[in-house]
Amino acid sequence: MAGKIPQTFIDDLLDRVDIVDVVGSRVDLRKSGKNHSARCPFHDEKTPSFTVSQDKQFYYCFGCGAGGNAIGFVMDFDRVTFPEAVETLAKQTGLDVPREAGPSDSATERRKALYHTVEQADRFFRNALRHHHFAFEAVYYLKSRGVSGETARKFGIGFAPPGWDNMLNHMGHTDHDIKLLKESGMVIDQLEKHKVYDRFRHRIMFPIRDIRGRTIGFGGRVLTEEKPKYLNTPETPLFHKGRELYGLYEANKELREIPFMLVVEGYMDVVMLFEHGIFNVVATLGTSASTDHLEKLFRYTPEVVFCFDGDAAGNGAASRALDTCLPLMIDGRSARFMFLESGEDPDSTVRQIGPDKFLETVQSATPISEFLMETMALGLNTDSPDNRARMWKQAAPMIKRMPRGVFRELMLRAVADKIGLDIATLGDYMEPEEPQDKPVYQPPQPDWEHPVYPEEEPASRSNSDQSVQTGHQKRIKMPPAHTLIALLANHPELAKLVTDLDTLRKLDIEGLDILVPLVELILENPGYSLNHILGYWRGMHDPAQADRLAKIAATDLLRPVANSLRDNEKEFQEIQDQLLRQSILKLEPLQVIQFLATRETVDDHDLKQLNNAWSKLPSDQRTDEVKALFNQVLAKSKPR
Repeated sequence: MAGKIPQTFIDDLLDRVDIVDVVGSRVDLRKSGKNHSARCPFHDEKTPSFTVSQDKQFYYCFGCGAGGNAIGFVMDFDRVTFPEAVETLAKQTGLDVPREAGPSDSATERRKALYHTVEQADRFFRNALRHHHFAFEAVYYLKSRGVSGETARKFGIGFAPPGWDNMLNHMGHTDHDIKLLKESGMVIDQLEKHKVYDRFRHRIMFPIRDIRGRTIGFGGRVLTEEKPKYLNTPETPLFHKGRELYGLYEANKELREIPFMLVVEGYMDVVMLFEHGIFNVVATLGTSASTDHLEKLFRYTPEVVFCFDGDAAGNGAASRALDTCLPLMIDGRSARFMFLESGEDPDSTVRQIGPDKFLETVQSATPISEFLMETMALGLNTDSPDNRARMWKQAAPMIKRMPRGVFRELMLRAVADKIGLDIATLGDYMEPEEPQDKPVYQPPQPDWEHPVYPEEEPASRSNSDQSVQTGHQKRIKMPPAHTLIALLANHPELAKLVTDLDTLRKLDIEGLDILVPLVELILENPGYSLNHILGYWRGMHDPAQADRLAKIAATDLLRPVANSLRDNEKEFQEIQDQLLRQSILKLEPLQVIQFLATRETVDDHDLKQLNNAWSKLPSDQRTDEVKALFNQVLAKSKPR
């Protein structure tokens, strides 16, 4: 089995590629000052907010927050894994990707064996559809529904023959084989009856594939009156129905650009829409659309269209989908809600009216803004003041769940117009964003606050292609650890200023999970740049954390330019000192004195802490050695 890609190779690869070339080969980049800009490829926008910095070898979108280095861009744009992105860039530079030799990873080997088992099961079902003597039932069913042979092949549709042990006899030759069949969900083990038998029997089989095209599970549609009508693979190490979407692999393979994705309920809905030339369609696997489902979909398309039956059950499902959508509706994303005639489904509808009329129906689906307003006012006649007040009571929690941005502000304005109040008044009635008793970082020094940096609107372009500041600026406050992370990521040489990593490690502050390992990484690799840091994080850390790091690092693009009054070292040292002072509050008096004795310089605040610690120090600890430390700290405060 192939081992890990050596980090030294990744570092060398990133030194060889130019992110401008990588992005420019996929996106229409325009020179803008010392950077390059474009309309973001990851969300729909009219004004370019996507920036590529050649100096930093870094890209960032100020609209949707996408950011990273060349490897991260290939992963997101080409929709591939980290190793695949490295392979792509290595091929472009003429390099062969080496692999580290190492001991076999038993968990990885286990997953590989499970993938192999499920792939064998997939071949078994497809072969049975062609050759089993009962396959005519499945073929007749598929033809009666209008599924062509070509579509059946594209989706890998198969047949589970009737009988209790067809697969078991075909694949379960050893105890190890049977164990894999159990773990992959292909057979059922009735321990109390000492029986093992096939899970799928006498069913049309729909393989469920991950985005790389690997079969990870199955859905089976019964050909008899047996219940349940549809049966899925249970949760396994490979298959999690709350995360997977049927048809996503096929849609991504068929379409380079996906303007919207239609979400339906059943396997046959996906297959039949595909049959009629509508490829941008997926189905949830017997569950409501989850946050994981939607986050995955929004990586491939800016708009999701939910398709529901027009009955009470469909309305209930639509309300649940709306509830799931709201926290994810950052600017650039959209959703629509499509309701079919009662008793109809996408399969029957597209066969009745044809694909063109069906797509027209999709385009006229209710926008999330309209559906949200309808939900807020559900059951209320807003002509009366008391009902308008009740509408606000229903609306406020929904708006509160939406991420800050233009869409949220527009919805708040729409509600204000409907209720008859101005938006500022309604804003006053919004509940606090966070519980009042939530711990918040409060620096001990009253005149010190988090650094703030200007956030510029997209600059206008003159004929000379010079960037011109609009003059409108917002103020952004960052948690202290985030500021240190941004400084370190963009100026790794600042890591030498970290004086007490052990104390920082013990703090309970936001961003510590990135700050500490970032310092350790830079100290171990003093030659690392932002490009190398992001390459390491993408390969070694959780993808979500790598995205967080990229977003924090991007704030450096908002800071004053290098020749301004800003002093990186001074800023870093001041924030670090404030965090260390925060830690003093948790120390015993003797520990405070010992800690201050390690500092190169002290100020009035430190002296106050010193005197406070001495006053609380038990008499038995006021030894000559401690007195010497006390005087040592005092001496640091005197002018030299």
